Amino acid sequence: MAVFSTGPEIRNYSANLLTEIIGTFILVFVGLSIGISKSATTTGLNPLLWGFLVWGLGVSFGGPTGYAINPARDLGPRIAHFLLPIAGKGSSDWGYSWVPVVGPIIGGVLGAVLYKIVYMG
Repeated sequence: MAVFSTGPEIRNYSANLLTEIIGTFILVFVGLSIGISKSATTTGLNPLLWGFLVWGLGVSFGGPTGYAINPARDLGPRIAHFLLPIAGKGSSDWGYSWVPVVGPIIGGVLGAVLYKIVYMG
C-alpha cells in the first residue's frame, strides 16, 4: 500500500488531519509568496525555492502522515491500489482515505485566503 498512497505512522485522525492542514497551508501560502517576485534574478530561482519548500515540508511534516499536501497524491493512487488485481495486496485503507483529501483542501483554502489578505489587501 505504501507504494501507492500515504499512510499515518500513528493513526490519530485529528492529529493527522491537523498535520495535513498545516503542511498544505504552508505549501500554498509560501508557494504563492515565492511567485510574487517579478525580478529576473529571483524569478530564475523560483523552481529551486519550490524544491526547497517541498523538501522542507517533507522533512518536517512527512513523518506523521506521509505528507500528502495534495489530494491527488493520495486519492488517485489509492483508487488504483483498490482496482489493480495484485496478489496479496491487502486493504486500501478507505477508513483513513479522507484525511489526505480533506486536510489539504482545508489547508490550501486557508493558505490562499491568508495570501490574499496579506498581499492583495
